[in-house]
Amino acid sequence: CRMIIRRAARFGSKIGLNEPFLARVAEVVIHNYGDFYPELVQNRSTILDNLTREEKRFQRTVEGGVAKLEHLLDRLQASGGTTLSGGQAFDLYATYGLPLEITRDIAREHNLDVDEAGFLAAMETHRTASGAGEAFGPMGGENVDVYRALLSNLSKSSALAEGEVAYDPYNTLEVEGPVLALLADGQPVTTAKPGDRVEVILAETCFYVESGGQVSDTGLIYSPEGWEIRVDDVRKPAAGVIVHSGEVVRGEPRVGDQAIARVDAQRRRDIMRNHTATHLLHAELRAVLGEHARQAGSLVAPDRLRFDFTHPEALTQEQIERIEAGVNRNILENYSLNIEVKPLQVAMGEGAMALFGEKYGENVRTIAIGEAEPFSYELCGGTHVRETGDIGVFIITSEGSAAAGVRRIEAVTGRKAFELIQRRFRALKETAAALATTPEDVPAKVQDLLDDLNAGRKQAGQMRRDLALHEFVRHLENVPGVAGVPVLTASLPGADADTLRQMADRFRQRYPSGVAVLASAGDGRPVVIAMVSEDLVKRGLHAGELVKFVAQPLGGGGGGKPTLAQAGGKDASRLDEALGSVAGWVKSKLGNE
Repeated sequence: CRMIIRRAARFGSKIGLNEPFLARVAEVVIHNYGDFYPELVQNRSTILDNLTREEKRFQRTVEGGVAKLEHLLDRLQASGGTTLSGGQAFDLYATYGLPLEITRDIAREHNLDVDEAGFLAAMETHRTASGAGEAFGPMGGENVDVYRALLSNLSKSSALAEGEVAYDPYNTLEVEGPVLALLADGQPVTTAKPGDRVEVILAETCFYVESGGQVSDTGLIYSPEGWEIRVDDVRKPAAGVIVHSGEVVRGEPRVGDQAIARVDAQRRRDIMRNHTATHLLHAELRAVLGEHARQAGSLVAPDRLRFDFTHPEALTQEQIERIEAGVNRNILENYSLNIEVKPLQVAMGEGAMALFGEKYGENVRTIAIGEAEPFSYELCGGTHVRETGDIGVFIITSEGSAAAGVRRIEAVTGRKAFELIQRRFRALKETAAALATTPEDVPAKVQDLLDDLNAGRKQAGQMRRDLALHEFVRHLENVPGVAGVPVLTASLPGADADTLRQMADRFRQRYPSGVAVLASAGDGRPVVIAMVSEDLVKRGLHAGELVKFVAQPLGGGGGGKPTLAQAGGKDASRLDEALGSVAGWVKSKLGNE
């Protein structure tokens, strides 16, 4: 969808449409098709806003990239070449965000080609170098023929009644049956020993396979024979094949042994709480933010949930609190979940929400939450609690940006939420005890302390400035001369840059012709102010040059006007050395007259 918008925006710019225009085109589409697709009318403002926002974002992003591409194509044509390298196309994408499709369109306008295979190779190299290629883990693609051959052999031997591993993660947490196959390093084996990493194929499984954002189950496969495999992943490397991956922790499993596969029940319950909570969250986001807030990704793990949704801006604290309160209200109502399998067209006709871009079969599993009129109705193959009260409590832990136009909420439920409440309440009680107040009065007490602290800091700062001013007055009474010119150098702890400038002005009033270099080292980082009178500027002195010279041993730099300049540094330990060099600098400058 975003690519269609971007290509349309670019082609529009070629015919002189340099301002966002797609919203006006969309207005016509909504007018013509709104009666047939009422959601266009319902989401009109969101559609128009998102179109305009994406156009503007694309114009900002690719402006430099198109100019760079035009330059590369001109050079390519001048050299007699016909194909832009994949590496160059990827650099445009990585540096300027210029998509391959746009690069290809522009190249074709010049009667040139793009090495798309080279582009994909460069992208894969980049992903591998950045570690992104490792994030997905082994998917079995390199051994897919091995799994297909196993499936074929097991089907022919009638070990698999339906020609595939029976999959039911919904009705039980334990199944029993023979070990049909063992694999190690992607190859079939007949036995394994403790410490081996293996994959186990059974005739049926109740272990959930990662899908729709929900992580896979973990658990045990063990046998009365005395062996045990700790399962840490479940995956589907080929159609009809489900493998349980794990480590042999005891005994020696063999193909043909009778085995029991048991899901980690507590972990599964934690996952179920989080998954149902994402449905409640999705419904509440739409209720609070508007119908445009739709799921754009999720993670359902045992210890947390992450939910991405379409929304153009950060949520306010008030919105976050309303959403959190709404989800917990629906938890406390203890609604039963109505889970049914029905034809896709029937479910869609009833208003069930489907994920954009997700592929669904002829029959789908639907999850409805609510009483007479469900407030949440989605297509979902994940595992869920029976009643919303089983979730316990829902706490939002963070809200932030996931991508352009997509926000992300992270949250915890159930046991993890209770642990978080305990930790936070314990910290609150300890803070209240330390402040000698009640938990309810901690915010007011903290504010009072902050007010006192700020007042104390202001008072201390004023005292330091007063002491620095007192020290400055003492120096002002005894200014040495260099080449007949009053030159004052002084380190004045406690003075900030503004105070040093005020002191420089007082020096100028006292000595209309002279040089002053005043410094301070608050927080260990020196600041230096240099002042040169107008007459000495005419004689070749320059405050900017002087302050740069003084800042060199301090590991810093600076600059400014001929009469007043400022510098900073990193090494306050050399401040006396730096100030001691001023007299020599002035003498060298005036001695050349």
